[in-house]
Amino acid sequence: MLTFLGFAMIATFLVLIMLKKMSPIAALVLIPALFCVFAGKGAHLGDYVIDGVGKLAPTAAMLMFAIVYFGVMIDVGLFDPIVRGILRFCKADPVRVVVGTAVLAAIVSLDGDGSTTFMITVSAMYPLYKRLGLSLVVMTGVAATANGVMNTLPWGGPTARAATALKLDAADIFVPMIPALAVGLLFVFVLAYVLGVKERRRVGMLVLPGRVEREAVEEELVPAAPGVIGAPAATEAPAGSGSGSGSGSVAGAGSVAAGAGPAPASATASAAAPHGGGDAAAPEDGFQGLDPHRPTLRPRLYWFNAGLTVALLTAMIMELLPIPVLFLLGAALALTVNFPHMPDQKARIAAHADNVLNVAGMVFAAAVFTGVLTGTGMVKHMADWLVGAIPEGMGPHMALVTGLLSLPLTYFMSNDGFYFGVLPVLAEAGAAHGVSPLEIARASLVGQALHMSSPLVPAVYVLVGMAKVEFGDHTRFTVKWAALTSLVVLAAGMLFGII
Repeated sequence: MLTFLGFAMIATFLVLIMLKKMSPIAALVLIPALFCVFAGKGAHLGDYVIDGVGKLAPTAAMLMFAIVYFGVMIDVGLFDPIVRGILRFCKADPVRVVVGTAVLAAIVSLDGDGSTTFMITVSAMYPLYKRLGLSLVVMTGVAATANGVMNTLPWGGPTARAATALKLDAADIFVPMIPALAVGLLFVFVLAYVLGVKERRRVGMLVLPGRVEREAVEEELVPAAPGVIGAPAATEAPAGSGSGSGSGSVAGAGSVAAGAGPAPASATASAAAPHGGGDAAAPEDGFQGLDPHRPTLRPRLYWFNAGLTVALLTAMIMELLPIPVLFLLGAALALTVNFPHMPDQKARIAAHADNVLNVAGMVFAAAVFTGVLTGTGMVKHMADWLVGAIPEGMGPHMALVTGLLSLPLTYFMSNDGFYFGVLPVLAEAGAAHGVSPLEIARASLVGQALHMSSPLVPAVYVLVGMAKVEFGDHTRFTVKWAALTSLVVLAAGMLFGII
């Protein structure tokens, strides 16, 4: 009964949010409350919710202060050099933009924190997607999938959980998996290229004149011809500025630094052309995703902010203090040093309050969902049913079974629930058939590409919130590609003899 109710609750939640019949916050709260009553345990709903909130409160605190900290770092210009490098590569080609999104998300994911990755990636790429008219769900899907592959880093969480649950060394699990994970990341880049080609066919190429007045640049670009997007009127571009070129380049002697539409929080796009009057911008100027003249920049404090961020990430990896405490201290220090005047500090906090409130609200709403799943015993019954459904003849192939099960289980369960509740059972079943616990542990990592788009992952709400994308739209688009990426990692692991 509880097994059926658990699957029915999850299915109802996903259907309602994908059909946009309910908001994610309302669905995360009301649906589990209703199914808790169906399970005959409505009297214990309060206990389940308080228990769930207690377990997720540190995560909510971490996300709140991480958003403030990295929001301030974006405000003061810490990530501008990285963003400029990615945007120079992207130019105005949709293919490069989507591939650049995957590359940026993968690079930033090295810090092991999904929220950080999504804040930086969206702040950098959102203006460019808006200006070019690209699909924002492509951005969120590519970013989430790239981060999911990179989430398997030892300090990212899943590998450490698998090592702890099975009493293994994290390095013994992760290092042999590197070739398979590299294939998975390569697949994400190929996927980004394919999606970029589709976007290029849909919106065309952006063509900017080599010399253009500031007023012309600030106007919205409109379609000029099939497959090409140009200036609003041909007369606005001076003679000899260049015409459409090949599909992989930007026309004209050089591209002008163009702005973008509204950006999240402080990541306001710059719509201004480079200074210098009639001089053409150098090609490497590319697009500016972040306003290079915003008043919050603190160039004199650049190395202080870089050092503070490196120290913060180092302390996080070394686990010197709990992560929420580290981000709380980091946010307080960053605000105090960069904005010593109280009105400026209040302005920065207010600028990021929308994101903080949305994410914190989602996390506490998710606490109701996870609290009911765990408290009623639905999770345990679902896991036991799935493990029991494995045919006896599949025993010698438990590593493959674990890899396949990791896709749905890490999507519908928290990583803690899967790695500490289900993985030991799978490892025990594998050991009975001579399958090494190391193989089981490695196989358990393949579902992480899909896991990062789970409604139970708080960071995904940072992603869709900042990108202004409906969670249902993100889920519909991303799940199939993320699941395919996980299967590619699993196939590569088996091909290389790792799993």
